[in-house]
Amino acid sequence: MNGGTGTGRSTAGGTVRALRAARTAERAVRGRRRRAAAVLVLCLALAPALLPAAAPDVTAASAPYATVADGTPTVRLSAKEAGKGGTVTVTGRGWRPKALLTLLICGQNMIGGTNSCANGDGRAVTTDSHGAFHRKLPVAEPPKPCPCVVHVATVTGAAADAEAAFKVAGHPVAPLPKERTGGRLAVLAQPRLAGSSGLLTWFGAPAQRELRVTVGNLGSEPAKDPVFQVGTSHGVFAPEWAEQQWRGTVPAGKKAEVRLPVELPAGAHGDYLVSLKYGGKVLVEQPWGVGRPWGVTLFWVLLCIVVPTAVFRIGMALVDRVRPHGPGRGRSEGRTHPAARGHAAGRRSGAAGTGQRIRNRTPRARGTAGPGTPGDGAALPWFTPDTAPSTTTSTERPTSKGSA
Repeated sequence: MNGGTGTGRSTAGGTVRALRAARTAERAVRGRRRRAAAVLVLCLALAPALLPAAAPDVTAASAPYATVADGTPTVRLSAKEAGKGGTVTVTGRGWRPKALLTLLICGQNMIGGTNSCANGDGRAVTTDSHGAFHRKLPVAEPPKPCPCVVHVATVTGAAADAEAAFKVAGHPVAPLPKERTGGRLAVLAQPRLAGSSGLLTWFGAPAQRELRVTVGNLGSEPAKDPVFQVGTSHGVFAPEWAEQQWRGTVPAGKKAEVRLPVELPAGAHGDYLVSLKYGGKVLVEQPWGVGRPWGVTLFWVLLCIVVPTAVFRIGMALVDRVRPHGPGRGRSEGRTHPAARGHAAGRRSGAAGTGQRIRNRTPRARGTAGPGTPGDGAALPWFTPDTAPSTTTSTERPTSKGSA
């Protein structure tokens, strides 16, 4: 009995020790998991501080974006340099969805506007629904020397642009032109177009307005006689820029109202957009609705009515003068041919026909008749051939017999 009881106690003690060892091992595993989780959380917390230091090197290995600010359109090039005749792939993102863009290679960092760009070799592209695009651009030499840039800008809608540095191999390089003024101008108020259309504009004369803009000098030097570029565009066409110099000085930290004339071509009508550029950047864009010159339309309508009427009247006058006159359409009925009078009188009957025939005798016929005849001008029209006095009857009395 005692042996059996000892064996049972030893078995129970072994089981308890095994359970304690299993619990200890489980606790050790849980501790290691907790430490691993803590290390992982610590690494994730330190990762944002470590990644920016390495990010510029990765981006610089490829072509960098022109801008990195959030919400700003960006441009990236597949190569930094290429020769004339080659191609460069332009990639962009952050643009307005479904926007039409133009891609140009410009010289002098596009300081002179699009006049310094290779406009003939530019390309157009439309962004996708996410505001991104991918387009190949042929490399061409701009009219101005480098440093050059690839300029991307919107054609319609809100103005937006971006540039990326690019080198045209073999193209001359020259220092950038110095600014004529030391000031930096910025628009401080909403621009407006002053003026109205006159009567001549209603008949197709060029529409004229005055662009008034309040600008402020943000630079440390005064802006003396600044040169602006005023452009007008219609529809999807690019603006046509014209340089205009404003006579005056904007002191540093001060503001002034700039007034520049704007003129459209003769007969222009529709929706136009007036743009003002300074220092290579567009400062303002002001819409301008120009009415149709209805006076020109009225003139053409009247011309289409008056000219055919005048031609018709002239033609009828010529026809009336050239065509031959029939019987009875001469200047005088007394000058008609005697044979014609005879035929006309033969178609009549009665005394009226006889009287008409007597009245229509010509002077020649009356001259051949003797004195006192019915053909004389003294003949009365109411005599008929039966009652008229005979021209052969003698009016002298017969002499008596024996008288001499």
